[in-house]
Amino acid sequence: MTDITLWNGKTIPRLGMGCWAIGGQLWADEQALGWGDVDDRESIAAIRRALELGIRCFDTANVYGAGHSETVLAEALGSSADNVLVSTKFGNGFDPQTKQITGSVDDPVGIRAAIEASLTRLKRDRLDLVYFHINEHPVNAAEPVFETLAQLRHEGKIDVFGWSTDDPKKVEHFASMDGFAFVQHNMNLFQPAQAMLPVLDQYSLTSMARQPLAMGLLSGKFKAGQKAFEPSDIRANGPEWLSYFVDGKPNAEMLGTLEAIRELLMSDGRTVTQGALAWIWAKSPHVIPIPGFRTVRQVEENAGALEKGPLPASIIDQIDELTKS
Repeated sequence: MTDITLWNGKTIPRLGMGCWAIGGQLWADEQALGWGDVDDRESIAAIRRALELGIRCFDTANVYGAGHSETVLAEALGSSADNVLVSTKFGNGFDPQTKQITGSVDDPVGIRAAIEASLTRLKRDRLDLVYFHINEHPVNAAEPVFETLAQLRHEGKIDVFGWSTDDPKKVEHFASMDGFAFVQHNMNLFQPAQAMLPVLDQYSLTSMARQPLAMGLLSGKFKAGQKAFEPSDIRANGPEWLSYFVDGKPNAEMLGTLEAIRELLMSDGRTVTQGALAWIWAKSPHVIPIPGFRTVRQVEENAGALEKGPLPASIIDQIDELTKS
């Protein structure tokens, strides 16, 4: 139950590794949008350890670290890239020197340039999966975006595509389009994506769950009132949408919820992290959680969740009862 068959007939473990954090610094003026400084050697070692542990899905974006995440991922994968699913995203313009976001990219010329740049950084002739990265983009204005992606698919530049959005209606609008095969959306114990899951069922779509560990909060390692982030880490003073940490401190209400279900998540010898991933697997057979990582140890803990699979229905029922509002 922790495997999934992809559009191309390949079956892989239902766990990916999200490569936002390994990109390093990223900014929108004074607002940090990255995860602080990173050690590329550790990032590469972590990716290669993931491969050793059977992980075959890696998700990145052109904007993560202003291109740096894609470059590091390509170096780490090397010749193994042909045997894994690599997804990336476009939609944000950026300056690789200043690490600043410069605006949106949604026109055909800009999209084509972004895809070519990702192909270069990832050292690939064809991209497996590409997401439109602008969550809030109006659905009608997205028509030219997906028409361009369909053309790029016809030209052999990409295999399939999707939208990184939390709006089920936007997904439904394009779900029947040839080549539209994936969605990326938030999903974790605090944001259960209840409206998105029926859409996946109805249209036979696969999704990648971003923030499955609530940007680290569901690791179970944070304490009330704790501030532990450098200024270049998005969690130190996050944008309005970042609810897991407030003024750099763990969200007290969410911490309380986690404490109430901690022992349930740790059933059958799981860590809290592994229980949070197992909760997602139990909720839908179509979802691939993509937890972030910066160290080998984090990859090993995440991958260890595969051994025990989804949480049992009896545990899910208890968690649902304790977390319902």
